[in-house]
Amino acid sequence: MKKYLSILTLFILPFSQQALAAWQLDNEQSLVSFVSIKKANVAEVHHFGQLTGAIDSSGEAKVVIHLASVDTNIEIRDTRMQEILFQTNLFPKATISANIGRKFINELPIDEGRKLMLAGQLELHGEKQSIQLPTYVVKVSDNKLLITSIQPVIINAKDFALTDGLMKLQQIAGLPSISNAVPVNFVLTFTQH
Repeated sequence: MKKYLSILTLFILPFSQQALAAWQLDNEQSLVSFVSIKKANVAEVHHFGQLTGAIDSSGEAKVVIHLASVDTNIEIRDTRMQEILFQTNLFPKATISANIGRKFINELPIDEGRKLMLAGQLELHGEKQSIQLPTYVVKVSDNKLLITSIQPVIINAKDFALTDGLMKLQQIAGLPSISNAVPVNFVLTFTQH
């Protein structure tokens, strides 16, 4: 009997471990972008080049945005945002966390997507705020999960103590205004190995 239980355990174990294994964020297939608005109506799209993260066995997702990887297509502006706005020497990362739920992930059929409103937390520049993340989740395959925003998440500079840095950027660039509110979109790809 013990022999049969051992064989059964060896057969079941890989499947149970796969179900509980963490999903790792694929940086090459993921993107977090935001739009800055200056002079009241001039909008420019920027993004971050380095993201890391995972979804653990309970369905808790965590995405880390490495703020020094900000890419605005203008090198001096990247440097100013890193040093003056984000102060990456003190606050190198922004972290988003939310619970997607293991049951939701496990029961999501392959090649099918569902809308999911996530209650999340954003840690940025020493501040932590609750945020709502309207998402669309697709299980592309057994080992690939795609999570995208279905509408922009509006981040306000004053909620994260970024107003002073924004004002300094405005002065340095000689701009009449830079918007405090920034729409953020994301496409996040997670894989399981």
